[in-house]
Amino acid sequence: MGSAEKIRMTRRDMLRLSAGGAGVFALTASGFAVPRGFGASGGSVYLEAFPTSPLILNPFSDQLVIPKALRPADPANPTEPQNLFDPDPAKPNVNTVHPGDRTCQDSLQFRCNGKPDTGSRYRDYQSKYGHALGTQSVWCDDIVYKGKPLPDPIIYKIDLEVAQHKFTTQKVLPINSKGQPVVPPGRSGGPQALPASTIYGFNGTFPGPRINAMYGQPSLVHFCNHLDQNPNNYPRQDFGSPSYSFLTHLHNGHTAPESDGQPHYSAYRFEDMDKRSHDTAAWMPNEWVNHMYLGYPAGGDDREKQSFFWFHDHVHGHTGANVYKGMVGLMPIYDPILDAGDERLPAPNLKLPGIRRDNGDGTFDVDYDIPLAFYDCRLDDGVTPHKDAHSGSGESHPEWWGMTYFRHFPNHGFVGDVFTVNGTAYPTLRVKRRKYRLRFLDASISRIYDFKLMSSNKGPVAAKDLGYQGDELQGQYRLPDGQQCMKFTQIANEGGLLPYAMQRDSFELWPAKRKEFIVDFTKYMDGTTTPGDRETVIYLVNTMKMTTGRMWDSKDPRYQVPVMKIIIEADDPKNPVKDYSVIPTGLMRETQPLVENATSLISRAPTFELQRGSSNADPETEWLINGQQFEADKPLISVKKNSGAVWKIRNGGGGWVHPMHLHMEEHRVMLRNGKSVPNARQPDDTAKEDVVALDPSEEVVISRRFRTFTGPYVAHCHNLAHEDHNMMFGWEILP
Repeated sequence: MGSAEKIRMTRRDMLRLSAGGAGVFALTASGFAVPRGFGASGGSVYLEAFPTSPLILNPFSDQLVIPKALRPADPANPTEPQNLFDPDPAKPNVNTVHPGDRTCQDSLQFRCNGKPDTGSRYRDYQSKYGHALGTQSVWCDDIVYKGKPLPDPIIYKIDLEVAQHKFTTQKVLPINSKGQPVVPPGRSGGPQALPASTIYGFNGTFPGPRINAMYGQPSLVHFCNHLDQNPNNYPRQDFGSPSYSFLTHLHNGHTAPESDGQPHYSAYRFEDMDKRSHDTAAWMPNEWVNHMYLGYPAGGDDREKQSFFWFHDHVHGHTGANVYKGMVGLMPIYDPILDAGDERLPAPNLKLPGIRRDNGDGTFDVDYDIPLAFYDCRLDDGVTPHKDAHSGSGESHPEWWGMTYFRHFPNHGFVGDVFTVNGTAYPTLRVKRRKYRLRFLDASISRIYDFKLMSSNKGPVAAKDLGYQGDELQGQYRLPDGQQCMKFTQIANEGGLLPYAMQRDSFELWPAKRKEFIVDFTKYMDGTTTPGDRETVIYLVNTMKMTTGRMWDSKDPRYQVPVMKIIIEADDPKNPVKDYSVIPTGLMRETQPLVENATSLISRAPTFELQRGSSNADPETEWLINGQQFEADKPLISVKKNSGAVWKIRNGGGGWVHPMHLHMEEHRVMLRNGKSVPNARQPDDTAKEDVVALDPSEEVVISRRFRTFTGPYVAHCHNLAHEDHNMMFGWEILP
C-alpha cells in the first residue's frame, strides 16, 4: 500500500493509541487513513500521510537554470569591506570588517543585537581553544601558502530573504493517490497554473547564489537575516525555523568553527545571550555574520584540495525545514594548478571541460561546467492533514494547494514525488556536441538517486497512465523503453579530484554527496557518434526506487524516472564548436595518505554507532549516537590540533541507511565491514570523502586529520530528518 493511503506512527504513538483502543479510523477526502477525532486534543502523534502532488502536464519544457557567479558586494573594489551595506537604510552601517583590528569581535565576525560576548562561556572558550568567541580565529595573513600570505578576501553579500519560487511554468492537473483527476477544495478542476511556493532563500532565489572560488583566494561572505521582512505578505506556511533564524554551513569547507555555521559552536556563542534552545541558537532577524572561507587546503597540502562545495542551513531542529524551504547555495572551487576552470591552459592543467570568462572583479564564470542540484518535493493537495513534531493539529490547508508540503517526520524521513534540478521540475538542458563537466549534488532531505543516461523512442509516459498508484506515482513520469546510451566518466567526488578517472554506467548519489563527471555528447557508448545534422534527445534517468526515507526499495527494472531531458544540438557550420578538453587517462591527484600507523589503530579506534532511540530529556529525540542524544555543549571526543585518528562509524541497524557527515576535514575509507575498499558499489572510495554512506548494519573504518584550526565541530546524519531529531554529536579540536 502506498504512503498516500495509510498512516505511519512512532512506536510511542502506537502504544498510546492502542491503550485507548486504536481500532477506529476515518477516511479523508483524499483517501488517507487517520485516527477518528485526530487533532481534537493535540498530542504527540506524527502524521505520516503525504499528499499526491498535481501532475505537471508538459514536463521537460522549462529550461534548466544554470546559476551565474555571484559578483562581489562592490564589483569596483571587491576586497573593500567598508563598502558593505545592508538594504535597510534606516539602520546604521555597522557591518564593516576591520582586518587590522583583531580584537573587535562585533565588527569582525558578527552583529548580534549589539550585545558583546563577556560572560563565563566567552572566557571559558578563550581559555580552552586559544581564541575569542566571535572573532575570526585565522585571518588571511595568518596563512602562508605557496611561500606568501593569503591575499585579502573577496567580499560577498548574501541576504536571507522571503521570496517565492515556481517549480514549473507548465500547467498541472490535480490528481489523487490513485492517479485520478480531482477538484481541489475551493478551486476548479482540470489543468491549471501551479502557484508559487514561499521560500527562505539566499538572496531570495532557489537555489541560491553560486560562488566560484579559487584556491589561494579567500572569500568573506556577509550573511544578513531579513526573514522577518515579508512586505508582499507571502504565506509562510507551517515549516521553516519558527523564529526565522538561520545558520549557514559551507559543506564541507576546511573552515574555522566561527565560520562553519554549526550548532556546537553556537552553544558557546549564544549561551550568555539566553539563546540555546534549538532554532534560537542561531542568527535571528536583523543579525548578521561574516564567514571566512580561506581557500586553503588542509595543512597546505595540495592533495587536500576539493572541487565542489555547497552551503546550506544548519539551524538545530530545523535544518531539514530550512533547506527544504530553499536555503541551498553552490560553491565550486578551482585549483589554479590542475583545475583552473579553463581547458585552454597548458599542462599541468588537466584540461577538464570548461572555458573561463573573467568578470573583471576577481570573479569568473565557466562555460560547459554545470552544477546540478537535485531536490525532491511534495506539493499540498489542500486536504492532507498537517501535524508533526513542530506544527499542526491535523487540519488541512486548502489555501496552500500546490505549494510545498513538508513534515518533520522522525519515523520514515521525507521523500517527495516531484523531482527537480536547480529548482526546476523536469527541466531541459541544451548542450553542444562536445564534452561537458557535470557536477551532481543531492540536496534532498532523504532521497538517494541512481542515475543513468538513456535514450528513448517513445519518450516519457505519466506514471498514472501506466496504471501506477500511491507511492509508485513518485517521480510522476516513467521512461518505459529507456535504454542506456552513454557512460559517465567520473573525475571527482565530494573530496575533490579522484586519483584516476573512472568510467561509470550509473552511480548512486546520497544526500549531501557530490560527484563530478565528464560526459562526451559526441559519442554513444557503442562507439557511434551522435548526429551532427539534427538535434538528439537523451534523458538523465533515476533508477533508484525509494518510497520512504528509510532506504531504497527492492530493485525494479520498470522504475526508470526521467529527471532531466538533454538536447544535443545540431552542429552550426558557421560557428563550429571548439573543444580543447580531454578525458584524463593518467594520475589526476594523489589521494590523501592514511594517518601514521593507521592499521594498528583500528583495534582501539573510537566507535560512533548510529541508533534508533528516544530520550526523556527531549521529546523530539528519535535518534541517538552511542546511546546519547545530541547535546551541543558535551563533545563526545576531543582531539589535538595537527593530529590524526582512525574512527569507526557503525550503522546500528533497523533497516535504515545513514549518510553520515563529518565536518572540517575529509576522511579516507579504509574498510567496509572488515573488507578493503573500493568495491563495486563505492568505486570512488579510493579518494577523500566527507559523507560516509552507511548501508544497513554496516561498519566503516575511516582515517582523518585535524589541522589549521581549534574549536568545536559536529558530525551528523545528513538524512536531515535524522539530524533534526538528534542524530548528531559534537567533537572538538584542542590546541
